[in-house]
Amino acid sequence: MLVKTYGSAVYGINATTVTVEVNILPGVNFLMVGLPDSAVKESQQRIQAALKNHGYKIPGKNIVINMAPADIRKEGSSYDLTIAAGILAASEQIKRKGIGDYVIMGELSLDGGLQPIKGVLPIAIQAKKEGFKGIILPKQNAREAAIVNGLTVYGLSNIDEMIDFFDGKLSPEPVKVDTEQEFYSRLGQTEVDFADVKGQENIKRALEIAAAGGHNVLLIGPPGAGKTMLAKRLPTILPPLSLNESLETTKIHSVAGRMAKNASLITTRPFRAPHHTISDVALVGGGSYPQPGEISLAHNGVLFLDELPEFKRTVLEVMRQPLEDRVVTISRARLSVEYPASFMLVASMNPCPCGFYNHPEKKCVCAPGIVQKYLNRISGPLLDRIDIHIEVTPVSFNELSEERVSEKSTSVRVRVVEARRKQHERFKNNIGVYSNAQMSSRQLREICKLDKACNDILKTAMEKLGLSARAYDRILKVARTIADLDSKAVINSEHLSEAIQLRTLDREGWAG
Repeated sequence: MLVKTYGSAVYGINATTVTVEVNILPGVNFLMVGLPDSAVKESQQRIQAALKNHGYKIPGKNIVINMAPADIRKEGSSYDLTIAAGILAASEQIKRKGIGDYVIMGELSLDGGLQPIKGVLPIAIQAKKEGFKGIILPKQNAREAAIVNGLTVYGLSNIDEMIDFFDGKLSPEPVKVDTEQEFYSRLGQTEVDFADVKGQENIKRALEIAAAGGHNVLLIGPPGAGKTMLAKRLPTILPPLSLNESLETTKIHSVAGRMAKNASLITTRPFRAPHHTISDVALVGGGSYPQPGEISLAHNGVLFLDELPEFKRTVLEVMRQPLEDRVVTISRARLSVEYPASFMLVASMNPCPCGFYNHPEKKCVCAPGIVQKYLNRISGPLLDRIDIHIEVTPVSFNELSEERVSEKSTSVRVRVVEARRKQHERFKNNIGVYSNAQMSSRQLREICKLDKACNDILKTAMEKLGLSARAYDRILKVARTIADLDSKAVINSEHLSEAIQLRTLDREGWAG
């Protein structure tokens, strides 16, 4: 007897429906075809043990299982429940009626319990798109799938519950999540705040400008100056996630298996801080079976690279294309997948190996030329993609001990959101441009026109401070953002002067 059940395969951040055809004929054999990997082939042992422990069995006949489309590789253990349902229905141990109306996914334990799987959100979205009546999943994944409105989601604990469901002995309550209520109730919940940081008002201002224009930032300063503390608070002043951004971010984390049990939506902007020993594949994504990397997990949020010069050169260089295109494409012999990678890069570094170059109190012990050599670990093309370079100096005792309360993140965010609104209006006819940091050279010439006084200031700064030619465009972009924060239609000398101050750490003017 032939029975069809339905599962799903995830490629990139999208899913493809997989039809599992189970055919039972006279004879003794068990054959699985359709490009299953080792984990899928091993499902026979898991299914056999799970069924036996619940009073059922794999019939001793000629069983052929085809996973279509047969030219797409099937990976992982999430097809256990799909295959088990097909075997039970084809051998008439459970009723066949209605089994093809559902997408069935789940990993089986030997005792018949269901283990959580990856990529549930894109699977649920695809199931709704293709008109399935519902989806049957492990209980731990049910809330994540239930944010797809209009799809009936059943979260089950073991294979017995699935059998009773199709036999009509069990009517489980569908899992329901009010997506909008879930989103807005948790929106903006953070554990850190800009008000936690004592002093460093100039750095807070620089990060506010960066958040308002989507600019990448490099913080240079000695150990203990507060670089990491400030970077961790940057997501709290970025505009809140929209519902679409939240869904897209959740899809990526779901595919990567980074969703917590019983979680539904990600409502805060991601903050990823990989260690400097990370490999280039782990950063941008890839592997034999492609998975999202850290830059994709930071999509719609912040990627923080602490101790930037300590990262391997190859790791830093592979970021150059995603920083420009805001997407990373991973190609393999049989497939090519695309992951979103629109993130803000925030990097920090010591000014030299000992960490105390330009320190107001401690003396640098590095030999001549070592500071420049240390900075040269960061390539020009990568530095070219960082708009703001700012020096972080240590906080004095008086600033640390004073009782004055700093400005809260919510207050800063109001100004950032308003500046982003102006940019959204400005670039509404430019596809793929959402902030000042993404302006092309052509748009820069049209939007960032300077009067004679501003031109003179910029010329003098570049000559006296030794700023490079690459700094020119970056200064104009940052100046435009400062003007947006100041609600001014035209860049004036004050905006330009502040933008120049945020580039004084350009390599030609720093470390001699």
